[in-house]
This record gives sequence, structure tokens and C-alpha cells, in this order.
Amino acid sequence: MARRDALTHDMFAMPVPATSAPGSMDFRPAISDLVKTMLDGHDRTAVACRCSELTGKDVSKYMLDSYTAPSKADFNAPAYLMPALEVATESYVYSNWLAAVRGGRFFIGREALAAELGRVKGEQDKLRQIEKLLHNQLRRGV
Repeated sequence: MARRDALTHDMFAMPVPATSAPGSMDFRPAISDLVKTMLDGHDRTAVACRCSELTGKDVSKYMLDSYTAPSKADFNAPAYLMPALEVATESYVYSNWLAAVRGGRFFIGREALAAELGRVKGEQDKLRQIEKLLHNQLRRGV
């Protein structure tokens, strides 16, 4: 088995957005699972307090518990809460999921810098090809 670079192991896999067929985007169960994953290993009361502080809205442990309960599919975490929940749990689970659903990838920190560096190098390669083409045309007297 070949070793893969932890940073770029799937860089060349083409992300595909979720299907947009009617009824295909009911993500309530997925959101419930995401919130559960984000809260795993965290004190929910402390997370609720931090989310309340960050949003300026009352967020209780009971609300967090309800957001993770499959039996309460109609009681999903609101979108405004998700960034605060990521901060409170030091997680990017929701951002990564949302980027994947939309057919992209979410890069943060060093990954974002590496992706930008790759983009810049690609542009440099294109410019070198154009430069070479122009030099050849000049030599031919075009």
C-alpha cells in the first residue's frame, strides 16, 4: 500500500455536489448526526453557555440534546448556531460537511495556504507556457 501525504491524499479527487432532485435535500438526520459528533466528548452545559455567549441568544443543554435526538427530526440546530457550535467544540465538522454537500472542500490554516500555493504554481506554469509560445513566435518573426 502506497503512503499518502496527509495533506493532499484526496486533492485530485473531484468533489461532486449532492443531487438536487426534489426531496433529496432533507438533511435533518444528517444535521442531527453532525451536531452529535461535534458534541461528543464535550460538556454540553459548557458548550451551551459558550454558544449563548457567542450568539447573544439563549442556548440550553436541553436544546443541544434535542438537536441530536433522531426522534426530534423537526427540531434541528438553526444555521445561525452552527458557527458558534464549531467554535465552542473546536470543530470544523459542519463546515467540512457543508462544503462537501455543495461539491467543494473546506480548507483552513495550513491546508488553505497549501491550496493557494498550488493555485499560484498552476498560474505560474500557464504563464511560462504563454511566455515560451510568445518567444517562439518572436523567433519565427510572426
